[in-house]
This record gives sequence, C-alpha cells and structure tokens, in this order.
Amino acid sequence: MVTFDELMAAARNLSNLTLAHEIAVNANFCIKHEDHPQNSLAGTVKQIVHKAFWDHLESELNEDPPEYEHAIKLFEEIKEILLSFLTPGANRIQNQICEVLDTDLIRQQAEHNAVDIHGLANYIINTMGKLCAPIRDNDIKQLKATENIVELLRQIFHVLDLMKMDVANYTIQSLRPYLRRNLVDYERTKFQEILEETPSALDLTTEWIKESIEDELSSISNESSSSPGADHSSKSSISPTLVLNNGYLKLLQWDYHKTIPETLITDEVRLQELREKLNQLKIIACVCLITNNMVGAAIVNVPDFANQLKRISVPLLEGMSKKTFDLKEALNAIGVQICIKVNESLAERDLPTLNTEMQNNLMGQITSIVEENNPVSSLIDKRIQLFMKSLLALPSFRKCMPTLPGGLSVIQPEMELVGSQFASIVEFNKQVYGPFYANILKKLLFPEAAIGKAGIEAPSN
Repeated sequence: MVTFDELMAAARNLSNLTLAHEIAVNANFCIKHEDHPQNSLAGTVKQIVHKAFWDHLESELNEDPPEYEHAIKLFEEIKEILLSFLTPGANRIQNQICEVLDTDLIRQQAEHNAVDIHGLANYIINTMGKLCAPIRDNDIKQLKATENIVELLRQIFHVLDLMKMDVANYTIQSLRPYLRRNLVDYERTKFQEILEETPSALDLTTEWIKESIEDELSSISNESSSSPGADHSSKSSISPTLVLNNGYLKLLQWDYHKTIPETLITDEVRLQELREKLNQLKIIACVCLITNNMVGAAIVNVPDFANQLKRISVPLLEGMSKKTFDLKEALNAIGVQICIKVNESLAERDLPTLNTEMQNNLMGQITSIVEENNPVSSLIDKRIQLFMKSLLALPSFRKCMPTLPGGLSVIQPEMELVGSQFASIVEFNKQVYGPFYANILKKLLFPEAAIGKAGIEAPSN
C-alpha cells in the first residue's frame, strides 16, 4: 500500500525529473504566453471576470472624490513584481522602487486626494523599460502612448506577465549547461526516490524487458530448429545488450495509446515523433521502389528523379499521425502526381508516355501500400528495422553510420538523422537507467542467482 503523501512525493519527483530532462535535451524548450481560446469556457469566464474588475476600478477612479483603494493594491502588487526582477546587489533601484511605490505614503496621499496616479504609472513604465529584455521595447513604447489610466494599468500587468515569462526563460537557458553536465546522476537519483516511494514504478519496464527476452528466446528457438543438434534456447545464452536493444527497437512501432515503460516517460514525445517520421519515410521509400520497378527503364537516365518523387510525396504525407488523415486518399493523390511527372519526363525526351492501363496499375500498387502484409511495405519495414538495429549495435554511432540496406537510398539523409536522434535517446537512457535494467535482467535471466545474491547492488553498466 502507498500512502497519499508518498504518492504525491513520487509525483513531484516525476514532475521535476521530466522538467529537468526536457530543459536539458530540448534546446527549443521555453515557456510561452498562451491565452485561453476566446470561445472556450475558461476564456469566456476569464474575460467576464477581468472586464468586471477593470470596469469597477474605472468607476472608483471616476468618483468625486476618486476612490483609490483598489488602485493602491495594484501598485503594491506591481512593486512586488518589479522587485522580483532585480538581481542581488541592485540596492539603489530597489530603494527607489520601495520609496516611490510606498503604499502607506500613497494611501496618505489618497486621503487628501493628492495621488499623482499618472506620475506613478509613468515611473512604473520607465522602470519596466530599464528591466525588460530588448524584445519588450515595443511594448513599453505602446504603454507610453496609452492615455486612459485604467487601460494603461491593465496593459502594464500584461507586459509584466510577459517580462516574468522572459525571466523564467532566461533562467532556463542559464540552467541548461549545468543540467546537461549533471543530468545522468540527477535523473537516476530522482528515479530512485520515485522507486522508494512507489515500489511498483518498474512494473511496466519489467514487462517490456520480459517481452523482449521472450522474443529473443523465440528467435533462438527458430534458429535452433533449422539447425539439427543445436539447442541454444536457454536464457543463459541470451545477450542482455541484445535484449535491451530489441526492446528499444519496439518503441519505434509502439502503440502510444498504451503506457510506455516508466524509464522512458521523459522521452515519450520524442520517441513518438520518431516513430511517425519513420512511418512517413517508409511510405516514401515504398512509393519510390514501386515506381522504379514499374517505369525504371523509362526514367533511368533522368537525373535526380528519385528526389523528385520524394518532393512530390512529402507534402501529401504531412499530418500522417492525425486521426483524420486518410492515407489511402493521400497515396492516390501521390500516384496521380507521379504519373503526371513520369509522363512529363517522357514527353520531354520524345518517348511514349504511360498509357491508361499502366497508369492505373502504378496507382493501384501505390495505394495498396496501406494493405496489411503488403510485400513492398513489409520489405521496406524490415530493412528500416535492420538499419536501426545495426545502428544500436555500433560502438559509436557518431563516428560512422551502418550501411543503408537496398531500397532506402532515397531517404538516406532522413534515415541517418532519425537514426542518430534515436541512438542518442537510447545511449542516454542506458546511462541513466543501466543499474535498474541490470537488476531486472538479472532477475529474469538468472532468477536463481538473483535470489542467492539478494541485496547486492547491480553494476552501473
């Protein structure tokens, strides 16, 4: 049983781990200012509440004499925000902000109807101009051009929100080098804390590795049956590295509607994007292979024709991962465009163009890629898997890439990019979670030894 406090502690650790990982590995990670959609319930409620507040403030300031209590509270809040932007040692501007936006003094002035609210607003704008990032200079100019005091105060808060976001993103950029240097130890420590709070935090990972072991046993058994007298189906003959690599390869065909192994949660989005990119590349390679097989003799002397086919296919395959995407319709459109391109190329060289029957045949083979067990699709899929498997087996993928199997040359640059991104994720994941994987593999592959040596810590590699 896990208590609520333990569960919340594990959730906080997971949140911190995920955020630190994202900041370190995603160079484009930043905080963005996003408003609720206007037609949404949250957006409508926010708009109504804000309008009511600012309308109330305007009515108070228009009274005779004006009522300043709400305005004073706003100045107090603005003062705290401005002070939060200051770096240690900025004593002079800190003292100045506290002196000018002294709410006790402003309240005394209000009692005698002597508050210079426009003067205070101008001081705030000038101070914001000194503290803001250059990207906010235009916002500051717009504030200076705003005359209505209520609208001015409202816009001041909007720009202050943007400035808070800028400070947060600057902090993230400053932290990134430190996190990158210490990320392996940090993530491993945080995950150990999660595991101590929730002992079941490796259940899915264990099942993932167990399935990979069973697949490997099945593969060895099939090889043994084809070699009389050979029997290598015992778990002791399995390579732990191969088990892990095959498990990682499964992630490129993972059904992301089900939960991913716990040790890979921080890279789930990146792995899903790589899977979707590989699916797109597989379709492109299939289309090019079918076209070359059917009309290769007619286009063999056309320079860069394979890349022309790729340029036709890529735009029509955008958004393949969306539920509303109709792949068969997209393939039909690709087939039409390829037939046009082939005929144009043939006509330019005064060669006979494809007749209707040949065009229909070509388009039919292209649209059949979506069918289950399509031979061309299965072939390309196996070759992609072979390339990725060879890549993970390399001692250093950054120094060289494995030879690309036949039929994939048209997508070679994209395959090498996706492959290097995937290998980087795998390499880092092994560094962080190697000790946890070692314990699981020891229990699954050598259960008797694991029981006999209970309590011995697994090696880090």
